[in-house]
Amino acid sequence: MTEEYEMMCGIEIHQQLDTAKLFCSCESKLCEEGYGNYFRKLRPTTSEMGEIDRAALAQFRRHLGYRYQCCRGTSCLVELDEEPPHDVNPDAMDISLTFSEMLGADIVDEVHFMRKIVVDGSNTSGFQRTALISTGGSVDVGGRKVGILSVCLEEDACRRVETSGDEVTWRTDRLGIPLIEVATAPDMRTPEEVMEVAYRLGTLLRATKRVKRGLGTIRQDLNISIPGGARIELKGVGELRMIPDYVRNEVARQKMLLKIRSILSERGTSPVKFEPVDVTHIFAGSESKVIKGALSDKGKVIAVRLPGFAGVMNGDGGTLRLGAEMAQRARAKGVKGIFHSDELPNYGITQEYVDRLKEFLGMVSGNDAFVICAAKEKKATDALEAATERANEALSGVPEETRDPLPDGTTKYSRPLPGAARMYPETDVPPSLISDAMIGKIRDNMPEFPEETERRLTEQYGINSQQARQIVRQSDDELFEKLAGDSMASVAAATLLSTFSEMERDGSDPRSIPEDGLLHAFVLLREGKFAKEALPQLLREMASGSSPEESVRKLGLGTVDADEAYGIIRKIVSERGDFVRSKGMASVGPLMGPVMGALKGKMDGKQINGLLTQAVREYLG
Repeated sequence: MTEEYEMMCGIEIHQQLDTAKLFCSCESKLCEEGYGNYFRKLRPTTSEMGEIDRAALAQFRRHLGYRYQCCRGTSCLVELDEEPPHDVNPDAMDISLTFSEMLGADIVDEVHFMRKIVVDGSNTSGFQRTALISTGGSVDVGGRKVGILSVCLEEDACRRVETSGDEVTWRTDRLGIPLIEVATAPDMRTPEEVMEVAYRLGTLLRATKRVKRGLGTIRQDLNISIPGGARIELKGVGELRMIPDYVRNEVARQKMLLKIRSILSERGTSPVKFEPVDVTHIFAGSESKVIKGALSDKGKVIAVRLPGFAGVMNGDGGTLRLGAEMAQRARAKGVKGIFHSDELPNYGITQEYVDRLKEFLGMVSGNDAFVICAAKEKKATDALEAATERANEALSGVPEETRDPLPDGTTKYSRPLPGAARMYPETDVPPSLISDAMIGKIRDNMPEFPEETERRLTEQYGINSQQARQIVRQSDDELFEKLAGDSMASVAAATLLSTFSEMERDGSDPRSIPEDGLLHAFVLLREGKFAKEALPQLLREMASGSSPEESVRKLGLGTVDADEAYGIIRKIVSERGDFVRSKGMASVGPLMGPVMGALKGKMDGKQINGLLTQAVREYLG
């Protein structure tokens, strides 16, 4: 293990279950349009110990309002929190117990639902219902055993539709869809191992055959820390292949923050007292677009002096980036950003204005810094207070927080890390007794494990073990078996593993092809309506929205008989006579490309090769 990856990481995976909703009989599916307009303001409540969760309090202080849209068939009064929850969905409970058994976990005797305070608007009630199902399981990955801390059953949240000013619109179609939440121990030690554990848990969940598939149906949260750092939660990582990038970048970020702590400690930097100063008069003539825009909107320029912070906000060749951390906290208060002394002069702010501000603030030490914000006075002041708080946190190193993943593998600040104060008992849902009979029935009907599926596919269909493993890893084993039938295993494997990948690289989405359309394409192939060599071309056409029959017609596929094909092949051989005479029978291989192109997938490649070999031999006499 290299020092670069000295770290601890655990995963929380949230997987939607393919059942009706958890506390009502509504369908668990998404809709394209919502109706209705229900407005709410949410506030945090105290826990049983009389404490208020810090994450909920930070969200409440954003002073946002929330509007909710419903969907017919997927929303009812339960989702709007206007009716008590119904009985727990028995199918969802059964799947949770089954998955717990697959992990070898210890299942609780009684399932008690709790309320988890969530006041960001994603739950109409201001809380999410969640229940502990089991503890103490494990998964084996790469010869190592990774512990499972808990398996929970909970309800999914609303979908965000849009944000406009201080108001967020949510849709309730996703609210209440059952989720399995599985949390691992912090046992992973490399970025790649984190990804492999996520893959393993995902394949085990899908092995139940009772979970939803598709974009957004499974989400991963990563909990990462390094020696001397702190636990950081990366919330909602969707792309498994990006997990190593997120882990590496978070490890690097925490190391950067520890380096900044060391620099500040050596300087003897003390916590900054928040003393905002109105410096609008200094920037009255500035040509900065940001400042001019704020002043024209009756805003002000507010500044805060940061003694001892010079060079750590954007220094050492850009490797020290405390300023970016401060800006993220400031943006959470509704401003577009801040400026700090490490990045100025820039952005239309010249050295003249920097010098004036330094003089006005009484900055005499070379280690002193400043931060400014141009906006409405209250917003600017609130943003600078958050930025100053973040600067002071740097004196201690890495603050615990929740961060959101970005497409480039980096993250941004979301909110403080939630604590135990956000949980309290759910009084509207009675406990569920887990009997020995229930557990016995589940053990008698356990699903096939991924490795068992791989072995069966290899033995039953004659594909190699690597193909079988990748098919199962992609959760395509059911689709593969439908396509393969009793004679198309090699074609089905090539389609799912090679053709689909090539289509994705070319910008075509093979997963947009309906399953029944894909199955029908294979029926046409079995009936000889086109040759298997034309299947990739056909699937690309189908991905654009055409049916299999329409695609065959548009591409002019069909088939040719042996006599017609032989005539075309003989013509090609004759046209390339000099090449054939110089290469002899070795010309067959190079000529396959032109011949295949001329026949446009209308004949099987093996049959074409035989006819071409015959034509070359005939030409050479």
